[in-house]
Amino acid sequence: MGILDDDIRRVREQSDIVGIVTQHTQLKKTGRQWMGLCPFHGEKSPSFSVSQEKAVFYCFGCQVQGDVIDFVREMEHLDFAGAVEYLANRANITLRYTDANESKKRGRRRSLIEAVGKAAGFYHRRLLEGDDGGPARSYLRARDYDGDIVRKFSIGWAPDDWDSLACHLNLSTEDLQGAGLGGLNKRGKQYDFFRARIMFPIFDERGDAVGFGGRKLPDAEGPKYKNTSDQSEVYDKGRLLYGLNWAKTEAGRMDEIVVCEGYTDVIGFHQAGIERAVATCGTAMTADHARKLARFAPRVVLAYDADGAGQAAAERVYAWEEEFGLRFAVAALPEGSDPGDMARSDPEGLDRAISEARPFLEFRVDRALGRGDLDTMEGRALAAAGAMALVAEHPNALVRDQYVMGIADRCRVSVEEVRRLARSVPRERGGGREASRAPVSTRLTSEHQAIRLLIHRPDDIAAYLDPVLFGDLIARTAYQALDGHDDLHAAREAAGGGSADLLGRLAVQDATDDDPVGVLNRLVSLAAERTAVELEAEARESGDLEAYQESISYLRTEIIRLRELPVSRKEEPDVESGFGSLEVLLRWLVDYSEGRPDG
Repeated sequence: MGILDDDIRRVREQSDIVGIVTQHTQLKKTGRQWMGLCPFHGEKSPSFSVSQEKAVFYCFGCQVQGDVIDFVREMEHLDFAGAVEYLANRANITLRYTDANESKKRGRRRSLIEAVGKAAGFYHRRLLEGDDGGPARSYLRARDYDGDIVRKFSIGWAPDDWDSLACHLNLSTEDLQGAGLGGLNKRGKQYDFFRARIMFPIFDERGDAVGFGGRKLPDAEGPKYKNTSDQSEVYDKGRLLYGLNWAKTEAGRMDEIVVCEGYTDVIGFHQAGIERAVATCGTAMTADHARKLARFAPRVVLAYDADGAGQAAAERVYAWEEEFGLRFAVAALPEGSDPGDMARSDPEGLDRAISEARPFLEFRVDRALGRGDLDTMEGRALAAAGAMALVAEHPNALVRDQYVMGIADRCRVSVEEVRRLARSVPRERGGGREASRAPVSTRLTSEHQAIRLLIHRPDDIAAYLDPVLFGDLIARTAYQALDGHDDLHAAREAAGGGSADLLGRLAVQDATDDDPVGVLNRLVSLAAERTAVELEAEARESGDLEAYQESISYLRTEIIRLRELPVSRKEEPDVESGFGSLEVLLRWLVDYSEGRPDG
């Protein structure tokens, strides 16, 4: 199943890449390009370049590059289809899918999400303007939630009526249930799922409202929190993270995301100036949560209450570290406190707890030793055994051994004894991993200049280029991809890897001042030099210099002649004439390449 190619093309063509990028970083026009600070990594000098004409971007600092769809994928952490749908929604483009059933399914999902969004607006206005929302407003003010906070998080109020929302939305019962907003009672009447509750809309990472968490007022009856029903077709608590739509920008910039327990904790973090916080929606963290977190940041700080974080299932955490390349740490919050409370009473302490968060295992070992009786021999032995039981759960032998010395020192027992404890329950599953990007050279060569001309001014050079002129494999692959495709985006996709990266980088550079004659002169000269060196090596190997002498002499003579040719348009304004003097040698090189057994 996929989106029709014509619709993907329409999305690319109708999406203004400069307009999309400027929502995340300021751009300034420089020649034919736009430059700004890269939104994907911290920097002080602009290295992020956007070509509005070619609809591509490239960062000379971190080498991230692509088209408008790639930008949305990277910035919003979406898959390809999700990024296309995001842009299509902005451009009011109705997408078609290769599977008709999928089109219908996605269309229904979109209509249900729109219904949830309308419900969020209804609840929000009721809180701000409704007479019955007075007690809720008083409660929120008592928690230091001012109007800015209420508006930022779209907090609302569900009136204490059976069907206020249902009457307002006027949905079919099937859609009301599908959106998780209500249902049908025994008398055949629609009813609202949420009543008399402060409403916290839950947004997905795209910023679409998909569900709610409803909190009762302190004196009201019923459970403290009530979440959207599992019957909803758009809400999945095992995958959703409250606050991710707000947290993803800071998380991406800092390579860290904070996970807490509830909606008010996330809001508290924002009040304390920490905007990279998310919360699970009334459930324990799942593998799907961990998989999603890994898309946004490699380091996860658990900011539960102190006991809750220490008692998290270690085996799952280590498995997620290994499978998803995550690194878990724990913030040591004071006993009995939570982030929502600390945001009001000690925001500096909350910030310090996050910045000083320690690796998951280190935190657990420290707490275990801290609770032990280290003043007696028996207590120290028991503490060492308990700490090593925690260490033994870690799958990496090197990590386990790092804790041996520290435990031995604190418990004043022998290192060998601690190692014996460690060996008693070995766990060998390998360590975690971290993704890394290989360094990419940004040095501009003659081959790069030729490709840049081919991208921006193909009529000036395309007819004179050939693969034989490209000695660098990455540049040659990029050239062949461009030569075989009319569309830059298709060429990048066909090239792949470093060649696609090169095309993306050159596409955002200005080729106005490039001299086609001079570039071709250097390319042909270098190709001739490579061929001459190759022939000389073959001659030495074969011992028959005479068989190669004519070709070698011809190439050496032509190389010298090329160095004496005018290579500036000022000296030779006729471009075709300048190329003409190179064509004979170029044809010789092409014929030689094609005539070789491996050519």
